[in-house]
Amino acid sequence: MIIEEEKKTEEKNEKLLVDLCECYLLLKEYPSLKYISICLPFLLKVASEKEENEETQKEVEMALFALSSIEGYCEVKRELYLNEIKEIIQYHQEQRNLTQLAYQSAWMFLIHRLCRDEHFERVFVNELHFSREARRELEELAKCADWKRGKGNEGEKEAKEELILIGWLRILGLCLVLFQSTSEKHILIGGIVHVFRAAKDNYGDIYENCFNLLGETTYQGAMKVDYLLKGGAINAVLEEMKRPTLNNI
Repeated sequence: MIIEEEKKTEEKNEKLLVDLCECYLLLKEYPSLKYISICLPFLLKVASEKEENEETQKEVEMALFALSSIEGYCEVKRELYLNEIKEIIQYHQEQRNLTQLAYQSAWMFLIHRLCRDEHFERVFVNELHFSREARRELEELAKCADWKRGKGNEGEKEAKEELILIGWLRILGLCLVLFQSTSEKHILIGGIVHVFRAAKDNYGDIYENCFNLLGETTYQGAMKVDYLLKGGAINAVLEEMKRPTLNNI
């Protein structure tokens, strides 16, 4: 259906094409590079819309969410996406026009590209200021999350903010492994520590997620102990160890 609609020279139904492309990318475990090359221009066109009404925001969010599902094993040529996705991110940094999920999805799409090309890091650091933005997002989400709701309510469905926060932690975990810059890693660790402290009394899942994330990346050799020290992670863990336990009461 994608091929048939894309081949039309007249009366091409772009709305249908976008819907088909979103479904294909979200449902196909191993998407074909041929179809990715067809889907990218249509989804990036939708994602580049700058109107801030609710309907447009939802369409942009869905397009970017579908793009974020293109995993790192897919080698996508830069000329198919780089200028457009950079413009989307930079415009949001100026105007704050995207939803939280849309912004996170734009970054996830780029993180997957970084998995194949380590030299891509300069785009993250020098042009898009990823670490600064990611830390700001984590701190904003930490303010919005209903931490008290998470205490003792394991069966309760996670709120949207909490799911997005977990998504950012996943992205940061990848960056801590992939980034070469120690200064960027310090900023990311500081963001994780901020969430760690916010969640420790009330939200065990996110608290453990932060703790495990720092431990796993260190174990893999992606981080040295001095990164944790400068990022404040070791102090946060030591503070936690000094807190009274049930055995001390």
